[in-house]
Amino acid sequence: MRWENLFDDLEGQLEQELGSEDVDLRAEEERLRLGRLSLRDRLVSLHRARGREPVRFSLVDGRAIAVSPLTLGKDWLSGDLVGEGSGRDQCILPLAAIASVLFDRDQIEASLGGGDRDDQQLGARLGLSFVLRDLCRRRRAVRLELAVGATHGTIDRVGRDHLDLAVHEAGIARRETAVSQYRSIPFSQLRLVLL
Repeated sequence: MRWENLFDDLEGQLEQELGSEDVDLRAEEERLRLGRLSLRDRLVSLHRARGREPVRFSLVDGRAIAVSPLTLGKDWLSGDLVGEGSGRDQCILPLAAIASVLFDRDQIEASLGGGDRDDQQLGARLGLSFVLRDLCRRRRAVRLELAVGATHGTIDRVGRDHLDLAVHEAGIARRETAVSQYRSIPFSQLRLVLL
């Protein structure tokens, strides 16, 4: 009888050790998975889980904005700017301009979910320069929020790390006579592109 109790006790201890090892292994795997997540991955997960729900951002210039995301690219996101002015302005937000994402409790949980990465989708591979080149081709007037203020104009050309902007008044078509100056602006100075 004593031997049976001893073996039962040893068997119980072994099962507890194996169970504890599995729990520790799962916890370590989860830490490794979270350690591989980029900010972009978290925004993609949040967008998948919550759709166009507004996300609040604090920008590197100290300003706080809310954006209803529509598309997430390699190093940018686009969507509707919420709560600024009377309507919903479309914007492009470079990820480098984000100082922090201001999640609520539900959003932070949703951003951690889903290990599926969307690197195979075309949008995930398109960089900021590609999107700006598209605006250049379309001759869209833009308002650029920069580190040193804001300027309005039409993008004339886009390089690898900068763009050339023909500066003119808002609401006026880009004509040589309307252009007050030309500016070459490094992408690192972009905070927000408003359409």
